[in-house]
Amino acid sequence: MSYKIIVDSCGELTPKMKESKKMVSVPLTLQVDKKEIVDDESFNQAEFLAIVAASENCPKSACPSPEKYQMCCQGEEERVYIVTLSANLSGSYNSAVLGRQLYLEEEGKKQIHVFNSRSASVGETLIALKIQECEEKGMSFEQVVDTTEKYIRGMRTYFVLENLDTLRKNGRLSKAKALVATALKIKPVMGEDGEGNIIQLDQTRGINKAMMKMLEYAEKNMEHQEEKVFAIAHCNCLERAEILRDEIKKRFPVKDVILVDTAGVSSMYANDGGIIIAV
Repeated sequence: MSYKIIVDSCGELTPKMKESKKMVSVPLTLQVDKKEIVDDESFNQAEFLAIVAASENCPKSACPSPEKYQMCCQGEEERVYIVTLSANLSGSYNSAVLGRQLYLEEEGKKQIHVFNSRSASVGETLIALKIQECEEKGMSFEQVVDTTEKYIRGMRTYFVLENLDTLRKNGRLSKAKALVATALKIKPVMGEDGEGNIIQLDQTRGINKAMMKMLEYAEKNMEHQEEKVFAIAHCNCLERAEILRDEIKKRFPVKDVILVDTAGVSSMYANDGGIIIAV
């Protein structure tokens, strides 16, 4: 059976995933003040971070339209899988569901399933890879969906922030608290609650301690480590991400560790120096 995997642009595609021709990215749009930036291959991370730093307003994102998802469903593929960032963080999931309905009503029959990742960034990356793995094993459409949904329920995403400006701008942290935290080098350890809501799990002094604390939380929810794939996304801090990758390989007997730079939406969440992991 031929298939296609559509991932909204909050999920980073590795070079190998792009080369496979099985993966399609549908872009969200970012807005900082009056400037709109499309989160596609034209996205310039350095320019975006500079614009965000210069603005007192919090950057926002707009999800792809249902018509864009409908268009992505077109093609000769008999099976289409769509992976979106958490429905609790964006309208991307609902838009994809509507796009699926439009395609089926207007353009014919096809097996299409929309996955609510309950995650973001490299969490979506891992889900897309799981779908591909299931397809390559020759599973039926229903088996692929069931296996992937179970995988999503067991996956967790975590991130640490070097820069607290986004938390300050969106009201999650007062200006006074942000200044104190910055002065004391306090770094929040963030995660999701299993339902796709972002929560603060912990905090430490210093980014390196925060990264190690993040691994401690990951380990608590990680069974059958030898079967796991870790994914790391970094926002303009490759050296830091490589240190984390090496630590993961030292601590855990995982199958693989994927390392990518953040695209637009993930850069908006993580901000300059942020690290995101999923497992």
